[in-house]
Amino acid sequence: MTDLPAPVDRALEAHDAFDRTDDGYDLTTTVFETTVTAEDAEGKRDGRFHVTVFLPTLDAAVSGETVADVVEDGWFETLERRLEDVFTVAHTDTHDEPVVERDADEVRVHLEYTAWDASEGVEDAKALIEFVEGTYAQGIIPGYEYQGEAATLLENAQQRGQQAADDNGSSGGMPL
Repeated sequence: MTDLPAPVDRALEAHDAFDRTDDGYDLTTTVFETTVTAEDAEGKRDGRFHVTVFLPTLDAAVSGETVADVVEDGWFETLERRLEDVFTVAHTDTHDEPVVERDADEVRVHLEYTAWDASEGVEDAKALIEFVEGTYAQGIIPGYEYQGEAATLLENAQQRGQQAADDNGSSGGMPL
């Protein structure tokens, strides 16, 4: 595992949503693979954080058919534009622009920022990753059958929707 600044390592280790991996830490509250690492930062800051979220491309998430290039490209461009706002959920204001890369089957979202306080930096990592997950979920296009992480996101949303309907005593159908 990479060496992390001691305050960042302690904060990640103490947080119940992160698990140590060979490459850093992984957020356990998301369906996507993630990596959180950090290095020493200049001055009295606790760390320079590096967060990567690995997402399937739309075509890789769709089961049993190929997504047309024009649809895939439009989906990716929309994802990139939406992720420009990712740092609006973070405490830090010392960050680089998000870097979004794509190959045939995978999209990688790279986020880098500096945190004065390690615990706040860890909370930012969680919020940023969850923003990426939510942004991905918003981009799921109806009409396709999904597999893998995208299918899990849809199933989780349906379960939460059904639970909310049950909690409200509603059948979930159309109002009369």
